[in-house]
Amino acid sequence: MKAFIKATARPNVSTRSVSGRSTTSETTPGSAPGAVAPPKELTGREYALTLPGISEPFPDMFDPANLLASATPRDVRRWRESEIIHGRVSMLASVGFIVGENLEDFPAFYNFDGQISGPAIYQFQQVEARGAIFWTPLLLAIGLAESWRVALGWATPVGNGFNSLKDDYEMGNLLFDPLNLRPQDPEEDKIMQTKELNNGRLAMIAIAAFTAQELVNQREIFEHLFVSIGKEIEAEEVLVEREVGILPK
Repeated sequence: MKAFIKATARPNVSTRSVSGRSTTSETTPGSAPGAVAPPKELTGREYALTLPGISEPFPDMFDPANLLASATPRDVRRWRESEIIHGRVSMLASVGFIVGENLEDFPAFYNFDGQISGPAIYQFQQVEARGAIFWTPLLLAIGLAESWRVALGWATPVGNGFNSLKDDYEMGNLLFDPLNLRPQDPEEDKIMQTKELNNGRLAMIAIAAFTAQELVNQREIFEHLFVSIGKEIEAEEVLVEREVGILPK
């Protein structure tokens, strides 16, 4: 764990929050190693501009509701932690929807007898209806994961520290990197974090669309896609047959 923290530490820039105010210290150009410029107090928006996640087509931050106007760095840290976690869960959920719907008859899965089928939004209920021991291990796994995250990153909820992250906690860094994929270079690390955030944002939109679509037409995701493609092909065939005279115009 110590080796991971050391390898991923950023040597030239450090950001920390003190009593809800964030300060940034940078190495002064031309100064001796270890020398830092005087800390500069940042607003919520200024602090947000230093974080990963800003990319085209919004190079200057996407904040249509202007939430950062009255936000503090402490607020921004809490929002970023929430965004990262929800993005990761949504990426897993999006994959789970597709895998669950397309491998529901695969013998290696629990659904070996084909009794669980249809849209993913109803598969949990089908598992529960069969009397499976499902919710207990699921809730236990979620509880353990959340307990680890809270112990690692969240401050003790007393006084001014209520509902805030620890000052030395890096948002989203749960010290879990079994394949050692995180770059050691600070710039490459920031690029990878931006990619994760963008994919997580897309996944949040995708899983909301998956759920809404299945509630509307009661079809699986790919089934809906193939039905739409089939209807378009049929319409094209009718149009071509009318053009060549097979069908009356």
